[in-house]
Amino acid sequence: MINRVWRGWRERGWTPIEADAYAAAWARFGGSVATHPQVIERLAGLAAIPVRYLGWFAEGELVAALPCWGHHLALSKDVLKARGKRGLFDLGNAEIILPVAPGAQVPVRQRMRYVSELNAGRISTLKAQPEGLALARVPEEYSKKFRYNQRREQRLLEEAGGVIRPMLELTAEEQASIYADLFQRRWGFEATGKEHLAEVFALMREFMTGSLIYLNDLPVAIQVLYQVQAPEWVSLEYINGGVDPQNREFSPGSVLSFINTQDAWATARALGKPLRYSFGRADREYKDRWCHTVPVFQV
Repeated sequence: MINRVWRGWRERGWTPIEADAYAAAWARFGGSVATHPQVIERLAGLAAIPVRYLGWFAEGELVAALPCWGHHLALSKDVLKARGKRGLFDLGNAEIILPVAPGAQVPVRQRMRYVSELNAGRISTLKAQPEGLALARVPEEYSKKFRYNQRREQRLLEEAGGVIRPMLELTAEEQASIYADLFQRRWGFEATGKEHLAEVFALMREFMTGSLIYLNDLPVAIQVLYQVQAPEWVSLEYINGGVDPQNREFSPGSVLSFINTQDAWATARALGKPLRYSFGRADREYKDRWCHTVPVFQV
């Protein structure tokens, strides 16, 4: 009874809708990696946790949509933890952009964090979050010296036998094995959801982008990047990465960040769209080299 009362309060003004209606709203109003219809469907299916889709209507027209796990946004880490599935998959601290029409203002009462400034004027219940989000700068914002040094490091790495390969040349199993190994080497502990990485990478293959680096036929740097295209922007999440510290003299991690960011900007500009390339929470010094910090919000 209590749960029904709370759900009635949370969903007041909202109407249950089907998954295809949610997908249509996302395709029309846009969103981010973490709210993409297929990302929601595939990862929620892996977790075996049903998604409840809600819509907000104005004059009979759908103007906002929301995927829910109870009183949380779908794919919530808190829900996975509560269901005994902590770390099943990793989306980092992904930027949340919900599909909400321009000019609409709706109350969202489900818990969520890292909500984009793009939603700030359209969701009435948002509160500023203390942490910011690190979004990659446009290439022109890097100094000439910075860009020169990055190209020099890339040239030295390639002259030493370094090879850049697209991530999609590898199978999901190969990606998982390399990522798990290089993550462990870099951080000294296991990657989130290590035992499910191959399955997750297979489910997310359609959205995976970027490259990895080999040196003398051995992988030395990898980054997990997921990208989706909304009507008015490209959303890209840098989930995490791994690097072999024994090859630090060639800065493979920095070289890979340069390659991946440059390629992503080139792709977005070819589409005529701005790029929202998120490094997640603005919590580490190295992110300051690549990103500017933007405000985010929470419910």
